[in-house]
Amino acid sequence: MVLWIEWYKCIKKLRPACSRGRTFTWLVLCLAGMCIRTECLGVTSLIRAIGLKEKCYYRFLHMFHTPALKLDLLTTYWIQLVTMLFRPLTVGQHKVLVVDGLKVAKEGRKMPAVKKLHQESNNNSKSEYIWGHSFQVISLLVKGISGNVFAVPLISRIHEGVVFSNRDKKTLMDKMVAMLFSITNELYNEIILVADCYYTNKKVIKPLVKKGIQFVARIRNNAVAYYPAEPPRKITRGRKKIYGKKVALIDFFKEPHLFTSSKSPVYSEKNVIISYRCINLLWRPIGQLVQIVLVNHPVRGKIILITTMLDLDPLKVISTYGYRFKIEVSFKQALNTLGTYAYHFWMKTMTPLKRESGNQHLHKTSEKYRKQVKRKIRAYHCYVQIGCIAQGLLMHLSVNFGPTVWKSFRSWLRTMKKDLAPSEMVVSYALRSSLPLFLMGRSKTLPLKKFITDNADPYIMPDWRLGY
Repeated sequence: MVLWIEWYKCIKKLRPACSRGRTFTWLVLCLAGMCIRTECLGVTSLIRAIGLKEKCYYRFLHMFHTPALKLDLLTTYWIQLVTMLFRPLTVGQHKVLVVDGLKVAKEGRKMPAVKKLHQESNNNSKSEYIWGHSFQVISLLVKGISGNVFAVPLISRIHEGVVFSNRDKKTLMDKMVAMLFSITNELYNEIILVADCYYTNKKVIKPLVKKGIQFVARIRNNAVAYYPAEPPRKITRGRKKIYGKKVALIDFFKEPHLFTSSKSPVYSEKNVIISYRCINLLWRPIGQLVQIVLVNHPVRGKIILITTMLDLDPLKVISTYGYRFKIEVSFKQALNTLGTYAYHFWMKTMTPLKRESGNQHLHKTSEKYRKQVKRKIRAYHCYVQIGCIAQGLLMHLSVNFGPTVWKSFRSWLRTMKKDLAPSEMVVSYALRSSLPLFLMGRSKTLPLKKFITDNADPYIMPDWRLGY
């Protein structure tokens, strides 16, 4: 019961994102369903998880599509709530954000923004091409009580698949940067963005430098850089030379005697000795000095990292980039535990997609049709954003109420490490097992308790009769 009371206290902070009280109540019910459901099968799984009446299905569908739920405000208040609930991981005075892409398989031929997507992976079990939605996700790295680091999802949006105007030349990088700038004002601090090779280009780094946001990422092993040009011996007319000798970064590994050996600073590696070298060079895509950190890892091989912070300790650069994997762990929980991306909203009036089609160009369609497509994509974003909030709430209970979660777990795991923060799955089980006790409480002051008992079907969930 303590978990549900704390959970509801957090949810009340999101109330200004809904223009109607009724909409907020359905939002709360949707978040509760996402937190405790055992299957990832769209809206119907939310109905089964709480044991609601059949009529609630259509009200849930309306809630995802209604303009009474302000998506931008919901995202803003969620980011503000995250900064209150968690202790962000900092590098100096900088908070650390992680960005990555996620491709979710969708087979619907009447789902806007579905397209053929290429998956780059060394894993042979993953198909090279899938049909689905392409998301870009930004997460905040936070520290738990025991020192463990977690990636709390802040925002996730579809950035390709639909083109509304043929004059729109924005790339995926441009849209990601715009999404990042839309949330940075709520973080009230200096920021470091951590990314993989895909985002290491001038489309991303130049806007970040102008905004004062620092960047840490991996760079491809075939990249080149330049030494600063030496001052001219004789003053001549014209612009001074900026770039000096060109060098392939991979060639620095041919001089192992210039590398420094040290224990690996990556969070999961113990008794691993790495060698590294740091050098400041000019990187032509952004036209300024960057710090290049070359790492020779005994298992992972040769790794080249780049950062715009010239004075950052090289070991700190390595450890900061090592935390990038935390967003992959967050994706796994979002897909398999919470079903953040398990929506199935079809657009009835949509022209069916062809299997060989890519982006859907809508500049020749009617204004009414374009509005319908935008409405459906917004419904996808609402569903995914609510899933991000549900996952963040489970993380909050895990990090800050770990002992209470283990007491309410009432199940068994082969590896139960009660001295560590429980996973999102364990928190979900704890909430599910304690919900009937929450409804049995004598106090009927909490609107959530009354709303659930009013809409629950006691013949589907017999335990819910205890709440009446």
